[in-house]
Amino acid sequence: MDTLLSQILNSLFYASILFLIACGLSLVYGVMRIVNMAHGNLYAFGAYVAAWTVGLVAGRLPDVNPVVLFVLLLAGALAAGAAGAVLEPTLLRPLYKRAEEYQLLMTFGLLLVLEDVMRLLWGPHPLTASVVSDALPSVSLLGLTYPGYNLFVIVIGGVAALALWAFVYRTRFGVMLRATSQDMRMASALGINVKRVYVQAFTIGCLMAGLGGAVVMPISGAVLGMGVDALVLAFVVVVIGGLGSLEGALVGALIVGFVRTLGIMYFAEVELAVLYLIAAIVLFVRPAGLFARA
Repeated sequence: MDTLLSQILNSLFYASILFLIACGLSLVYGVMRIVNMAHGNLYAFGAYVAAWTVGLVAGRLPDVNPVVLFVLLLAGALAAGAAGAVLEPTLLRPLYKRAEEYQLLMTFGLLLVLEDVMRLLWGPHPLTASVVSDALPSVSLLGLTYPGYNLFVIVIGGVAALALWAFVYRTRFGVMLRATSQDMRMASALGINVKRVYVQAFTIGCLMAGLGGAVVMPISGAVLGMGVDALVLAFVVVVIGGLGSLEGALVGALIVGFVRTLGIMYFAEVELAVLYLIAAIVLFVRPAGLFARA
């Protein structure tokens, strides 16, 4: 029983991180039709900024309140969102009237540039801030002792999913967002400021990626190359769920989270191969993904 509960919680923890990354990727594609290759390194940028901020404050104030440490994690999400707010109008907007290959090449170039920026700012060595995860004690659940911080991340993933759903489907801006994603020209003709919708959508997508990096950082640290690894798994998630669908991002993250957790435990040698096999089967049966819309 303890093993089963542990595996379920580990799967939910991993799915929460994957959802935070994949939902931003899906949101940007759903609204702007851009496959943002730089998304993974915006996730890594959020992790680095959060680690640097927490380390700076904790180093100067050894007895800082744990609540303050958790709030400081938001610095990573805000930094990634701010980067997105700058990148969209300056580098991506001039390419909207060109073929999609130009946008793909631009975001791939940003992926490489961001990697070098992080290396320049923080060096080649990992940054860690385990003081944040250590601030939450382990919790006893049905006889199982489980890290409290992992439960915190699961809650963050759930809250983020609900908040994003409410934002997209229950607000006026969400209506404009969906209208723009369905027919940009008609939305513009109806008076919607498409440029503002685009920059806000891109900012929100980057913010979600940065939040994912910030909350995983206390456990895994911030290291060079983490963005590329996360991007590959995020693409597996959106391939399964459907690129452009928030519901697909959630279901895809849960599928990948549970399969990978079981794979690590029972067949670690082919764990990634199983994920790619599932993605291939989904592509064969439903090429647009499980929840893709026309």
